[in-house]
Amino acid sequence: MSKRIGYIDAMRGFTMILVVYSHVCTFCLGDSNMAFNDVFFLFRLPCFFFISGWLFNLTDPVWPIIKKKFMVQIVPTLFFLFLLAPPPDFFHQFGAFKGGYWFTFALFIYFLLYIGSYLLFRRYQGKKIDVIMFLVALVISMSAYWYDINYSRLSSMQTWQKDILGLLSFVTWRYYLFFFLGTLARKYYHHFLQLTSNVKLVAIVVIAFFVISKIPQSDIFIREYLRFAIGGILGMTMVFAAFRFLYTYSRLSSLSSQLSPLEFVGTRTLDIYLLHYFFLPRFLMAYSPQLHSYNNSLIEFLVIMLIALIVLLLSLLTSYTIRLSPFLGHYMFGAKYDC
Repeated sequence: MSKRIGYIDAMRGFTMILVVYSHVCTFCLGDSNMAFNDVFFLFRLPCFFFISGWLFNLTDPVWPIIKKKFMVQIVPTLFFLFLLAPPPDFFHQFGAFKGGYWFTFALFIYFLLYIGSYLLFRRYQGKKIDVIMFLVALVISMSAYWYDINYSRLSSMQTWQKDILGLLSFVTWRYYLFFFLGTLARKYYHHFLQLTSNVKLVAIVVIAFFVISKIPQSDIFIREYLRFAIGGILGMTMVFAAFRFLYTYSRLSSLSSQLSPLEFVGTRTLDIYLLHYFFLPRFLMAYSPQLHSYNNSLIEFLVIMLIALIVLLLSLLTSYTIRLSPFLGHYMFGAKYDC
């Protein structure tokens, strides 16, 4: 498990492309639900955090881990946020979504939540600690989701309390459930592979996911949370099974060479995430009505995907240039260099 796994990197690369795709929809065309993005939304971030949990390896002592994660997740993000929104705007970017850079902040919090839960309950052994930590993750996720949809109604909360929860990006803690499930999938690696190799089970998962994707939104909290949680679990399972199948099949064909670009993107997700905001063509907002006028989701998808891939390429080229300097590569992206 210490070596890189091709289909995990490719899955992460695929998810990163969908993140850029989503930001093109939202920040460049002003419609976050266009061109199938409302369906991608159900599994995109659950996949990302699932993989992050999968790749997280908790060892003793924990302080070096926390320090390392801080240097990789927080320090580069603060630097790029400073570049994207220089002072005085910089000091107004520390709400829940951190000027768009909430992902790395939230991920660092997830590491702390997982480490804290483990230290608190490590006296329990075997599956008992897994059940307890799962329940903790579920409560955290549900609480954050409830807080998000009820934020405007919480008039009893003081401003400073909301500011603290905003600083901690509490509304994004809903995704901690998927991070924790990623750690479980890694822990029970062979069992998880057996489940996701069952063709009938995967077929049921795919059908169930698309049924859930068609359920309209409502004001009922438990219904919306179940749609969010179950849709995310089904979606990330579906994507995982698809990429593992492709890589198994690629051993018997030439497909592996076609999947290698996704693997490379998967090894540069932090770089792309930090850089892509600078290359989003926000001037396209003026042309959004023209794209909508086609009233064709497939055309919208192709146009937006082309734009997303161009943004991705520019981000990778910039990343490559920066990484030529070991000093910049280390402190801007947490890159390691062989001495």
